[in-house]
Amino acid sequence: MDEKGNTGITRQQALELIKKYLPQDNLVKHCLATEAIMRVLAGKMGCDEAVWGIAGLLHDLDYTETKDQMAQHTLQTEKILQGIGVSREVIDAIKGHNADNLGFQRKTALEHALTAAECITGLIVATALVYPDKKLASVKPQSIIKRMKQKEFARSVNRDYIRECVKIGIPLEEFAALSLAAMCTVSDELGL
Repeated sequence: MDEKGNTGITRQQALELIKKYLPQDNLVKHCLATEAIMRVLAGKMGCDEAVWGIAGLLHDLDYTETKDQMAQHTLQTEKILQGIGVSREVIDAIKGHNADNLGFQRKTALEHALTAAECITGLIVATALVYPDKKLASVKPQSIIKRMKQKEFARSVNRDYIRECVKIGIPLEEFAALSLAAMCTVSDELGL
């Protein structure tokens, strides 16, 4: 899992970048959750788990710098990653999750998957936090779907982005179950 392969970066190097550029613990956890989902999705779709995982891990690398200028989000990441030889596929996927703010359309399965995966993490975490034990293990996929229909619940989570899972051939209910199961594998790191 820690060879550069088709990514141009090892997971350990990616984690070091995360520590350097994302001082907020909640953002690091969001990136770890997104990585876990992306690896599961890649496996299901027969794609390169390292590429999909690294894209998930690094997708918000410049968020601290660009959170107030979403038209710039991912462009700093692109410069950083190009400078160290990260693959174009990973960089394009990262930019693709912010396509709406950058003025282009997502085209690849990887771009749609990353967009859906990074958005559902917020909904899953918010759902877990309403349970008495605040643990992912208590959450059921149906609860995620139910909460998704409640517009006032986790208002900042873009439901349309989550629904992009169907663009990669995965129905919403299955996507919610896969995402929850993936996040459960890193629940200790997420503190949930």
